[in-house]
Amino acid sequence: MVEPTDIILGVLVTEKSERLKTGGSYTLRVRRDANKFQIRNAVEHLFKVHVDEVRVMNFRGKERRMGMFTGNRPDWKKAVVKLKKGERIEALER
Repeated sequence: MVEPTDIILGVLVTEKSERLKTGGSYTLRVRRDANKFQIRNAVEHLFKVHVDEVRVMNFRGKERRMGMFTGNRPDWKKAVVKLKKGERIEALER
């Protein structure tokens, strides 16, 4: 069984994610094998909030080169978590 602390890997800080915070949505980097239900339970358990909606996106790692050698960055998954109206995650606010 996967612990809630293992599901959420970090917070993505971009211009768009900062704009989404005003609407009660937070952008998180999550494990690639995590599903929406696990992400919802992890956020509710860790931050003591009520989740309204979870959207997930899978990203393929980009190919990177160093001289004649090529390699790939790892694949990753992003989740946009929308909270119930009026709730905020104080730990993720600036």
